[in-house]
Amino acid sequence: MNEDLQKRIQAALANPQNMGELADADAIGTVGNSDCGEMLRMWVKFKQQDGKRVIDRATFQSFGCETAIAVASLATELIRGKTAEEALALKPEELAGELGPLPPMKIHCSQLVEGALRSALSPQAETCAKPTESTKSAVTSTAPTLLDSFSKPKEGGVKIQFLD
Repeated sequence: MNEDLQKRIQAALANPQNMGELADADAIGTVGNSDCGEMLRMWVKFKQQDGKRVIDRATFQSFGCETAIAVASLATELIRGKTAEEALALKPEELAGELGPLPPMKIHCSQLVEGALRSALSPQAETCAKPTESTKSAVTSTAPTLLDSFSKPKEGGVKIQFLD
């Protein structure tokens, strides 16, 4: 990786944007790459603006390399104010934003972010259930974390057991 790109990645990591869970998210997307062991979860919250449903805020959590974290940070800023269709039209290289073109060995990082975005914005996306009035006082609602994906197996799925 060239020195200029490394400096841009370090600058993005020095002040990462939108890291963490978004408890009141409207949609959640999770994607993982078993080849490199990276996973990324993205939360998206919408608002109405000028008669359109646009992305108000997006956050992420990542088990991944510095480049994946930098791309996710930049992408969550880039998609703000866009409709789901506009965000989905962005190509992986556009999601890398000011990082510029990534070397072939790092292209998977922007593809990981694109996958999480597509997962969140697809019609089958996991949505966050809003508590009803009767359950608001009894239950504190939080968005599922990336760790939940690891520790709660899906029906017929594989459970990952963490070792001490």
